[in-house]
Amino acid sequence: MDIIGFIHTDFIEKFGIPRQSGLIPELTGVIEFLPEYRQPEAFKGLQDFSHIWILWEFNRAKKDHWSATVKPPKLGGNTRMGVFATRSPFRPNNIGLSSVRLERIEYTEEHGPLLYVSGIDMLDGTPILDIKPYIPYSDCHPDATGGFTESIDQTPLEVIFADEPSLQKILSHLGADKKSALTALLAGDPRPGYQNDPDRVYGVAFAGYNFRFTVREKVLTVISIEILSPEHTAGCRSKDNKK
Repeated sequence: MDIIGFIHTDFIEKFGIPRQSGLIPELTGVIEFLPEYRQPEAFKGLQDFSHIWILWEFNRAKKDHWSATVKPPKLGGNTRMGVFATRSPFRPNNIGLSSVRLERIEYTEEHGPLLYVSGIDMLDGTPILDIKPYIPYSDCHPDATGGFTESIDQTPLEVIFADEPSLQKILSHLGADKKSALTALLAGDPRPGYQNDPDRVYGVAFAGYNFRFTVREKVLTVISIEILSPEHTAGCRSKDNKK
């Protein structure tokens, strides 16, 4: 399949990305298409849909072989499920599928049509394979069952930020929208289900910063923030953009 474009997001590492699309509406991205797919007529009518399906490539999850079973992190890391009963990135074909809100289409002279979307769950630089409209009358199934995912505790964590001047200063520069998105993704508990050490310090790379935090019981505390170097950010992007 041909790559038709790439998505730009605030994530340069997979840790911390929501496990499903649509969970955090505050997380946004912009899809930019390669020159041969920028014809405005290819997007005619798309603006009338509120949501779209994105088919994309797990370009950092490529392996020479695949396994029939995987260990979903939220099941504690020991329980195996069939790969086709999960959304694991390690699949026979490394294709991802996301349902996101289409906020708007912006037609630009330099980059052609840009799709602004929300509810994303993709790394910055993720290759896009296709775009399809979400059609409510056929795609929505109110009576659907969720299999083993229905037993997973989805109670959000309480998120607090340490009252430290340098941390609070960076948060103020981050802006209200991105702070809201950060808080929501942290509340979803980015840790694997088998990691419960209250003294362990984790880090989520988001919007150019590394947010370091601990979790004790149901309270997540951001204890420090580090500015990511341009080299680190550029290095991750260059890996993502390789076909």
